[in-house]
Amino acid sequence: MSVSVLSPSRLLGDVSGILQAASLLILLLLLIKAVQLYLHRQWLLKALQQFPCPPSHWLFGHIQELQQDQELQRIQKWVETFPSACPHWLWGGKVRVQLYDPDYMKTRNPMVPTDSWLHGLDKWEELLGQDSPLEVFQHVSLMTLDTIMKCAFSHQGSIQVDRPSDPTEEGSTTEGGGAGEDQEEEAFGFSGYPPLGQRAPGLPRPCWCSGWNCFRNHLDQMPYTTMCIKEALRLYPPVPGIGRELSTPVTFPDGRSLPKGIMVLLSIYGLHHNPKVWPNPEVFDPFRFAPGSAQHSHAFLPFSGGSRNCIGKQFAMNELKVATALTLLRFELLPDPTRIPIPIARLVLKSKNGIHLRLRRLPNPCEDKDQL
Repeated sequence: MSVSVLSPSRLLGDVSGILQAASLLILLLLLIKAVQLYLHRQWLLKALQQFPCPPSHWLFGHIQELQQDQELQRIQKWVETFPSACPHWLWGGKVRVQLYDPDYMKTRNPMVPTDSWLHGLDKWEELLGQDSPLEVFQHVSLMTLDTIMKCAFSHQGSIQVDRPSDPTEEGSTTEGGGAGEDQEEEAFGFSGYPPLGQRAPGLPRPCWCSGWNCFRNHLDQMPYTTMCIKEALRLYPPVPGIGRELSTPVTFPDGRSLPKGIMVLLSIYGLHHNPKVWPNPEVFDPFRFAPGSAQHSHAFLPFSGGSRNCIGKQFAMNELKVATALTLLRFELLPDPTRIPIPIARLVLKSKNGIHLRLRRLPNPCEDKDQL
């Protein structure tokens, strides 16, 4: 019985042939993919020809328009330049159409308890003796988590108190300071308006420990506080944008249309800063939301809108009212002028450098009867 042995030259020839065939196959697949991307881009260009946008690179899209943490500034610039909507090319074959007109939002919007707070305020008091502002973002986040755990899951605990503080963390302490009423109004950005914690003349300020009892049955009777909260949510919506791929074609009121398969971004931040919808959009003006004021039904969407709006909308508004009222019952708040918050767009809107406030403890009528 004889055994055939491949010579080295023949073996190398077979391997070379296999590599050539593989290379040709890979090249063919790349050509097919390139053709698919080209045809898809041509389809996108045709589908979006009704929507003007800044010049884009055929491969890198609007990368020249993007700078680190400058997305919100770009949105404001495009809102002022392009009416209603603007395509944002991410790269050659990837685009999302940003909508920021209330009529467009209305046409298609497929995406679209207090002991926890008392624990947090007690913790703030513990930090008042330090000689620097308090960074409140993390504290407020933990307060919210405590409240949700209590209300949604009946979990009684205090993440705020149990979580150890890092004394080396920048901005983890506060400074007490003397701030008059005028300064407080300026600090909140609405000079000339009554401060949030203002009460009727002659009425005593509620005791801290009974504050919740004062507010719990009157959340619908806090119109000015509600106006201020809504204006803050307009300027700084919790989620700057919501994106989805269209499952069906859509036609907008002005006759423009988008086909199925287009990625659409409901730019909540762009909508809330659209000068066609909100005159002087960068000005903090709570009276935009005064009782009886007229607004487009989809001009204000901090919690999205339609059938898929946030199921926690009412809970969030009540929590904001209670938190604001109880905080201003115990503290005067002033911003740190050396560290102005810089908003940046992430999954949620946040401040790049934190939110630093100076706090001054107000007298407790329960302890200081002469302050009534």
